[in-house]
Amino acid sequence: MLPDFARIGLVEDDPIMGESIVQRLELEGWNVTWWRSGNEAIAAIETHPLALDLVVCDILLPDVSGEAVFQSLSKLSGTPPFLFITGYGEIDQAVRLMRYGAVDFMTKPFVMDDFLKRIGSGCRAQHSAAEPTALGISAAMQNVASILSRYAANDLPVLITGETGVGKEVAARFLHNVSSHANEPFMAVNCAAIPADLMESELFGHEKGAFTGATQRHLGYAERAGKGTLFLDEIGDMSAALQSKLLRLIEQKAFTRVGGEATVHFNARIVSATHRTLNAKPSENHFRDDLYFRISVLPVEIPPLRERADDIIGLMDHFLDEATQRTDTDIRGFSSLAEDAAISHPWPGNVRELRNRVERAAALARGEWIMPADLFPEGGDAKTPTGFTPLADVRDAAEKRQIERALDQTGGQISKAASLLAISRTTLWEKMARFGMVPKER
Repeated sequence: MLPDFARIGLVEDDPIMGESIVQRLELEGWNVTWWRSGNEAIAAIETHPLALDLVVCDILLPDVSGEAVFQSLSKLSGTPPFLFITGYGEIDQAVRLMRYGAVDFMTKPFVMDDFLKRIGSGCRAQHSAAEPTALGISAAMQNVASILSRYAANDLPVLITGETGVGKEVAARFLHNVSSHANEPFMAVNCAAIPADLMESELFGHEKGAFTGATQRHLGYAERAGKGTLFLDEIGDMSAALQSKLLRLIEQKAFTRVGGEATVHFNARIVSATHRTLNAKPSENHFRDDLYFRISVLPVEIPPLRERADDIIGLMDHFLDEATQRTDTDIRGFSSLAEDAAISHPWPGNVRELRNRVERAAALARGEWIMPADLFPEGGDAKTPTGFTPLADVRDAAEKRQIERALDQTGGQISKAASLLAISRTTLWEKMARFGMVPKER
């Protein structure tokens, strides 16, 4: 729902559609300002950008395009959110505008009730970004969360790209959970893990007797997805024969089970993911161009972990919490040395590698604090990719060595060691705990 006195700007040159939208919004009790040209809207909004909670803008206008209106106003501080109205042939342009920051788009003709809901979710007074910790706290992942949240209002196919292990399925589940189909099934299919000769049966199902061993009807992933999400992971590994059948599924919203004749309607949304470049040259790629264009209507790329260092510590803590809940352990957390080593590591395996290293460290660490050697037992990973040791590592390593010398000289007596180091007993205990040096008893 919109607030009682929401202020909506409408940029629409069609007098019939414009009048219809204005009348309905005013019936809802909202204040509407209607401009019939792009330049007229730019001039008015530039003067008072904070006077509107949302701008509803047609892409095709008589003087300038809706995209030109958006680009001109997006340079201002306090520009209101934009919702675009577009014809089917302008969908690519609308998707591009969403990546630039528009909150949503609708294709003509549209149902007015759905239009009102879209306005409600896009209005500045109600609009909020996706929970930043759902995918990560870095600016890059907050941007991904924002894009997926905008995509959630549409049922068009989404293509998630990124290196292996960056969390493409996590992003797909996030998209599903913030959509209106969150209570429907989420069916994940790994196209690279299922043998090619079984993939068609697993995806579309089969009838009893369709082949040797088919003793009963089997419902495939496409059918079990219902009105939810069908997630096709590593779609770039799908065979050419199955690609043509998937294209038919997308275009006709229907399929037949293996060995069957009856048409089964497909009602789910397709979300695909790949680490490959699907639109590469034909000599380098076996993926069909027509299928690529159908599955990539709404694209989003997940950046590698090395480009979003702000997410590393949060992910480490999250995976450690999961690991410690499964086992009885005294581990309290990561030492600052371990955190610095993790931030310096290039993470070629991305989030998947991070999870594996944390789980191994939680299982094998001997102290209460996980140290760099627990995360990187192969050694050498406490340095930056340039091979230069960070200053924080040098400082912490020097402090730890000095504390060890003081404890050796005093026979492990904390009070005397603290006196030698010219720090309080409490400060010494805190440093020893951070470096994983806390003895069993005081």
